[in-house]
Amino acid sequence: MAVIVRKPISSMSSLIFKYSHAQKSRSFSLSGFGARYNASVSSTGKVQVSPFNSEDGAGIDNQAFLKWHNGGGIFHKSASVDPTAFIEIGAIVHSKCVLSADVHIGSGTVIGPAVTIGESTKIAYNAALSNCSIGDSCVIHSGVCIGQDGFGFFVDDHGNVVKKPQMLNTMIGRHVEIGANTCIDRGSWRDTEIGDHTKIDNLVQIGHNVIIGKSCMLCGQVGIAGSVTIGDYVTLGGRVAVRDHVSIASKVRLAANSCVTKDIREPGDYAGFPAVPIHKWRRQVAIQCRISSKGRT
Repeated sequence: MAVIVRKPISSMSSLIFKYSHAQKSRSFSLSGFGARYNASVSSTGKVQVSPFNSEDGAGIDNQAFLKWHNGGGIFHKSASVDPTAFIEIGAIVHSKCVLSADVHIGSGTVIGPAVTIGESTKIAYNAALSNCSIGDSCVIHSGVCIGQDGFGFFVDDHGNVVKKPQMLNTMIGRHVEIGANTCIDRGSWRDTEIGDHTKIDNLVQIGHNVIIGKSCMLCGQVGIAGSVTIGDYVTLGGRVAVRDHVSIASKVRLAANSCVTKDIREPGDYAGFPAVPIHKWRRQVAIQCRISSKGRT
């Protein structure tokens, strides 16, 4: 017979788990609103619940987290936080992080283990940072995700889709601005890098191993596939797509809705699908318009 046990954790939550008298093991790992607990059931049926502690990363030692004096957020006691940093209530800074002077962390943001954030960087609400380093004077808007695994898989001999290891980091330079809900993946064979003074709009996807130079501008809904290399002073218009493993030279500008399918080695303006020099693309459009008008007559 299964038994359901409820144990209050706070005024806002409860802990729910099941056990069966037929089970030989009576130790359970439980979750409740982000916190994990161990529960044990004695031979007499008595239930004991205690916080889950782990040193291997599988769990979180809640007792190691403290309230930050400036803003009311939570930080791990092993983190290095400058006294001038502001951690808003509801934000969490995990173990071995480094927060420099005048950093501001918004409510709901999670700074994962060993993340480094440079001076005067501002991070808005509900961002998630892991496996990354952020330079000085950056602005990271709400909902940004940096340092999560990239989209890397292969098909094995049995036809199964298997994940490739994603073990490296994301490196963000100085004075970089990243728009809301943009995602930047961590590297697999080289670090993902964003150069100094680059500005990224909302809803941009940057894949693993991508390197973007300094002073680039990426407009909304740009999608950059993995292992792309982009030079300095490059501008990508809205919804530009870049296929994997291509290189784009410095001082290239791509019109909105263009798609880069091969290397661009010369500076200049490009457009179309596939992207070509913009004067060539204009001729293509003019020819298509003439053909269409003749067909209607």
